[in-house]
Amino acid sequence: MALDYSKRFYHSKEWKKLAEYIRASRHYTCEECGEYGTEVHHIIAITPDNIDDPNITLNEHNLELLCKECHDAKRKIDKDINEGLRFDPNGNIIQVPPIKSKNN
Repeated sequence: MALDYSKRFYHSKEWKKLAEYIRASRHYTCEECGEYGTEVHHIIAITPDNIDDPNITLNEHNLELLCKECHDAKRKIDKDINEGLRFDPNGNIIQVPPIKSKNN
């Protein structure tokens, strides 16, 4: 589900064309588990600060193809990072100040 600030981007012709190219060029195969993949995921997540940067949003090297399950898992990790949850060097979850956009 696209966030309000990214809905226009995800409905753009440029994104739709690139997303279909990624699916086809990667043979609809999830890059994490090898199952059928349809979800094109930004490795560096789109934020309000970088939504207009095509080096982030439309760079095929910043995209990976995932199945729904792997994509949902990565989105949860992205959400946790944005909410200030991280792992310390020992693998324990710690709370740090959340990432904020310059509009917050």
